[in-house]
Amino acid sequence: MRNNSTRGLQERDNHLQGEGDQPVGLERLCSLKQDVIWSAPAEEGVERIEARFQGNGFEPHRHDTYAIGLTISGVQTFEYRGERRASLPGQVIVIHPDELHDGGAGSELGLRYRMIYIPPELIAKAADFGGRGALPFVNSPVLSDLNFRQTLAEALEDIDLSLGALKRDALLADLAACLERHAEGRKARQSSLDWPALNLCAQFLRENICEQVRGEQLEALAQMDRFTLSRQFRAAFGTSPHRFLVMRRLERVRTALAAVGPLAETAIENGFADQSHMSRHFKRTYGMAPGRWRQLSAANGR
Repeated sequence: MRNNSTRGLQERDNHLQGEGDQPVGLERLCSLKQDVIWSAPAEEGVERIEARFQGNGFEPHRHDTYAIGLTISGVQTFEYRGERRASLPGQVIVIHPDELHDGGAGSELGLRYRMIYIPPELIAKAADFGGRGALPFVNSPVLSDLNFRQTLAEALEDIDLSLGALKRDALLADLAACLERHAEGRKARQSSLDWPALNLCAQFLRENICEQVRGEQLEALAQMDRFTLSRQFRAAFGTSPHRFLVMRRLERVRTALAAVGPLAETAIENGFADQSHMSRHFKRTYGMAPGRWRQLSAANGR
């Protein structure tokens, strides 16, 4: 990557570290030597984080969103689709929904990065598929693309502030276009998806997070047999209906971790059989146990 391709990121990062905003800079400089995660408030399902790790950050896990990120400093290493990958400062990382991966620092200098998590259905809407085609799949998870990097940096530059609907919608359209530009088999993805029926199923799952949803209920809603529904749902949302339901439960769990309530109660209140059941799913999705997530989130002082 050319030197001038990372200059804008470095200037923007310097501003975030405190050159233009001393209180934020001092707060974050105090955390340079400890593992920590900053989480922005979720907006219409879109989440953003900033994280620092000195060693391994996340164990193997997968989530049902696009995870698109920027390495700010250090080397980010991760296992993805059977290969060990590395991202340098200024490079873009793209993890497709439901793909197993881990993550951590690749050198003694530690790692700092920012990530945005976008539900697949928002990418589909922003890409204007018109009810046709599956999600864009980017085969290479590490990209050196100046336009992509600049678009992503704009989405991640003010991690402490909300994006707002106007900015968020524009950025989603731009990011969807970047994904489409790098996607493989673009012209081949022409199978029709019944988006109205699939959205009905997704909404039903969101509204029944703590219930034991049966496949017959979704089949009746979608007017599809279970195999067609499973194929179309995965093409539209990047994962199965069951995992989609589990992920919505885990989102509520993660919000609940900001409080100091017992994990066993949190599990039952969010549709899991018990704390062990919740912890297994949480670790598979976020790469660490709920208690560890609570600890890292508390380290940022929020």
